[in-house]
Amino acid sequence: MSKTNKKRKGGSARWVAAAVCAVLAGAAYFLFFSAMSRTGREQYVLIDDDDNIDSVCAKLQPLSTPQGYWVFRQLAAVMGYAGNIRTGRYSVGSSGSLQTSRHIINGLQAPVRITIRSVRTLDDLAADVSEKMMFSRAELLSRLTSRETCRKYGFTPETIPAMFIPNTYDFYWNTSADKFLDKMSEENRKFWTFERKEKAKRAGLTQAEVITLASIVDEETDNVAEMPKIAGMYINRLHIRMPLQADPTIKFATKNFTAHRIYQKWLAVDSPYNTYKYRGLPPGPIRIPSVAAIDAVLDYVHHDYIYMCAKEDFSGTHNFARTYEEHQVNADKYARALNAHGIN
Repeated sequence: MSKTNKKRKGGSARWVAAAVCAVLAGAAYFLFFSAMSRTGREQYVLIDDDDNIDSVCAKLQPLSTPQGYWVFRQLAAVMGYAGNIRTGRYSVGSSGSLQTSRHIINGLQAPVRITIRSVRTLDDLAADVSEKMMFSRAELLSRLTSRETCRKYGFTPETIPAMFIPNTYDFYWNTSADKFLDKMSEENRKFWTFERKEKAKRAGLTQAEVITLASIVDEETDNVAEMPKIAGMYINRLHIRMPLQADPTIKFATKNFTAHRIYQKWLAVDSPYNTYKYRGLPPGPIRIPSVAAIDAVLDYVHHDYIYMCAKEDFSGTHNFARTYEEHQVNADKYARALNAHGIN
């Protein structure tokens, strides 16, 4: 064979080898590093305490590409995953099959974003949170109503809503109810900066009392600009030992949350939340107040108003008064407006 032919054969062999390597590299990349999600969108697999290797595979297969599912099965077998299944919420998205499979096998979860809303009841709070967590609504609610659990965090079942500051927080799906409460307690401590604590002291209120008053202010208006003025009116009543006579507390006591009027018969309800019947603040917040309402109480406006009534234009703002006679004029205007619109 001539030298020329040998060179040609050697060159051809190298090209074939290079082509084979390129194909293998492409296949390996496709197999291990292409997106694992079947739809191309971010999806999540939830693995709980009752799962075994078969149930995990049954949950994962509909979400995964065929090659991604195959990679998971092979890696799970090699790493002994069947004997070490980790609960959690795992992302199946744009990451490659190898990385996604390793995350599931090694317990590297995708966090859950939990938004604490300004809600009225503990039941509402428990429903919101448990919808995105492994623990149940009943499990969280049992802790929120337990005097022992509340005492651990410095609260009572009546004041425990004050521990929750509306915001969005990151958790792992399998976080226990107790760990969830630990985190909320820590976030509460962060919220109460030195400046906020000093403002509460100057107002003559404890932190829980600030939150309780803020919950009333939040129920009175959606107008953030008016909140400090409303807070100042209620603080004036507290200072002169006048009953707060806050309509939102009557709605809370009677569970008539959507009422537009407060009826005389409701004012006789014997509830510690009836601020027409009992002086001072109610035993605890009547909702989880917004941060805007909390800061409105801490930055309340100093004035001499002790009465207020919703404006007759239904703007959501209020007419304020210094005397009962002035207040009665405002109340009559509002009552006539309700009657004119057929609002009960």
